[in-house]
Amino acid sequence: MLDKSIRAADYEKFCRFLEHQCGILLGENKQYLVKSRLSPLLVTFNATSLSDLINRAMSVRERELRLAVVDAMTTNETLWFRDSYPFNVLGDTILPEFAQRTGSLKVWSAAASSGQEAYSIAMTALERQNQLRRPINVRVLGTDISNQMIAQCKKAEYEPLALARGLSLERKQRFFEPAEKPGAMRVTSKVRQMVDFRHLNLLDSYALLGKFDVIFCRNVLIYFSPQNKQKILNQLAQSLNPNGYLFLGASESISGFDSPFKMQRCNPGIVYRLA
Repeated sequence: MLDKSIRAADYEKFCRFLEHQCGILLGENKQYLVKSRLSPLLVTFNATSLSDLINRAMSVRERELRLAVVDAMTTNETLWFRDSYPFNVLGDTILPEFAQRTGSLKVWSAAASSGQEAYSIAMTALERQNQLRRPINVRVLGTDISNQMIAQCKKAEYEPLALARGLSLERKQRFFEPAEKPGAMRVTSKVRQMVDFRHLNLLDSYALLGKFDVIFCRNVLIYFSPQNKQKILNQLAQSLNPNGYLFLGASESISGFDSPFKMQRCNPGIVYRLA
């Protein structure tokens, strides 16, 4: 039987390792999370215990295992059109503004997970095109630290359980087509061609991504230390065009941080604009 226990000293080392690799703060008493996320890797990598697995992952020799462990620890569940209001603001306010101003809009989904947010942004743009006075060219970039998630994003195929989370029947019929796997659906090519995906660690430089008009960085800052949150906010500001928009998660705030963003209430919800 595989040993799924983790020695206290190994857990403490792993917490420091994970923060160094990707900025995530596990904190105390999160051994259960490590067990649930990493136990499936025991057989794959022929590890005798979780302590053995994480110690091997922290060594410089086992790059494949290290990447798999970081992937497993940074994969988060998501859903379509999460919290609704960011997509309402995008469709009701931002798209009309940029249709009149520049005729184009660049949007970044900075923690794309399995792609639902990035594709929801593209779907919102397609839904609102006919209501605009002039057409607008919308490009969406989705990034994530997990290579496994990026591969899933690009495949754009979703199981019935994922399709049921936040997706209306009307949108499912309009924006999806049957996939090869029974019960699964694939995002249509019209939506997919608006979205690109690439790997990115939010602690690294964003310079090669270019500038954006809107950034969705939602439900990810809560996992970082205050120092890394400040670093990420600074880099997000540098990645936005003047007067650009930043959406954070419903439970996230920039209060107490030094940033050039101004809060704007949306009724409901909040968006930040670059001053």
